[in-house]
Amino acid sequence: MTDGVNWLTAEEQHAWRSFVRLHERLIGRLSHLLQTESHLAAADYAVLVNLTDVPEGRRRYQDLARALEWEKSRMSHHITRMIGRGLVAREECREDGRGAFAVITDAGREAIGAAAPLHVQAVRSLFLDQLTAEELRTLADISVRVVERLDEDA
Repeated sequence: MTDGVNWLTAEEQHAWRSFVRLHERLIGRLSHLLQTESHLAAADYAVLVNLTDVPEGRRRYQDLARALEWEKSRMSHHITRMIGRGLVAREECREDGRGAFAVITDAGREAIGAAAPLHVQAVRSLFLDQLTAEELRTLADISVRVVERLDEDA
């Protein structure tokens, strides 16, 4: 059953598990800080960031789901909850009548405006300040390369 498996070496396994542990702990800490300091879930923050990244503050549900690597049903349910809290609005797509847009509201802009400085400060103190400039460039290069590879498979 395990014939032909290219098992990880001890060094590879250490690197992989260290990376996973880093990711889990960092995301967990950032999520906790967002929730306690700004009352936004990490998922709310991710949606709002994606909406503020575009000048008009609106994106199709399917494009937003793709950007966040979410299933369509998760996106729909989450946007519905955010609509209920006044952070986003739903707009029907006039062009094809099938799709819908998530649109950031004034309350959503206010929420992301309050949360972003706290988030940036936490990212800096928990992560970026631990790296040298060279390590940061290397990390960026590695991240871009891996994401490009993942995008090839999408």
